[in-house]
Amino acid sequence: MEVTVKRDGLTLRGTLLKPEGVEKCPITIIFHGLMSDRANKRESMHSLLAEKLLKRGVASVRFDFNGHGESDGDFQDMTVLGEILDACKIMEYVLSLDWVTEIYIMGHSQGGLVGGMTAGYFRDKVKKLAMLAPAATIKDDALSGNCFGSFYNVDEAPEFIPMVNDQGENFRLGQAYMRTSRTLPVYETTMMFRGKTLIIHGSKDEAVSVFGGRRYARYMQNVKLHVIEGDNHGLDTFSLDDVIEEVADFLTEE
Repeated sequence: MEVTVKRDGLTLRGTLLKPEGVEKCPITIIFHGLMSDRANKRESMHSLLAEKLLKRGVASVRFDFNGHGESDGDFQDMTVLGEILDACKIMEYVLSLDWVTEIYIMGHSQGGLVGGMTAGYFRDKVKKLAMLAPAATIKDDALSGNCFGSFYNVDEAPEFIPMVNDQGENFRLGQAYMRTSRTLPVYETTMMFRGKTLIIHGSKDEAVSVFGGRRYARYMQNVKLHVIEGDNHGLDTFSLDDVIEEVADFLTEE
């Protein structure tokens, strides 16, 4: 089922999956990463997890963030703060669904960072949190003038930085992204969430250092950290199916 929400004049487009014949059930909000999307028309970590949860009686909703996929907005205007505002509107939408019994959050990469902070902001509403290769080091990198391997003068951020995703698509990461990332209260906000948390990170992640995953685990309560030796940022070097199974088990266990 295709759904939409409005945020400051932008339309965010998403996909809702709900088990048939079930009056009430839990729901998982799935947040995608930078230069990715909700995978509405292809298989990916997000769509595969959604289908796995559906078979286990758990609904899911996944939206394209502003400037991504089918949602409104220009990618060059996108910031982490903007995605947090997106996430807050998505939370409002989920909270309006009268059939939802519990709310879980799963995010990958930048979606993991946003998901973790959202869980902190809505700690009274979110039951469980799963962060896969969370991009917590975005703030540290911005403070040192490093943007995913592209270096710049931290005192004079460029208008944009050209980037290419795994599908070979070109993007321009805007100046506002670099400037605002320096002050993100990443750990301070996420650690306010005290529910069950699962963190999975590859030890050979070259996009986002596993240092971020380890720091989360040190600061947060009720957390399990699984570092997959030799795995990459996409967590698909060995078996993405195993990662999806682990996340599904975590979200559906009593």
